[in-house]
Amino acid sequence: MDVLYFAWVRERIGIPKEQVQTSAATVADLVDELRSREDRYAAAFEDLAALRVALDQELTDFNAPLEGVREVAFFPPMTGG
Repeated sequence: MDVLYFAWVRERIGIPKEQVQTSAATVADLVDELRSREDRYAAAFEDLAALRVALDQELTDFNAPLEGVREVAFFPPMTGG
């Protein structure tokens, strides 16, 4: 699946997107796998309360299942103005 990173998440990880092969059942499981990769991932996913996630461009939560998902996007909360 494609994993996309936006704003400061992208800055901490150092790439805008990547292809990830995973056996994760949920978004939270995927985050755990990514955190264990390198310190830069651990830093980006340190505080999940500061992140939002979308699966195939639909906002969801970290308990959402990944079965059949083609794209996961991580980003900080959006603000209006």
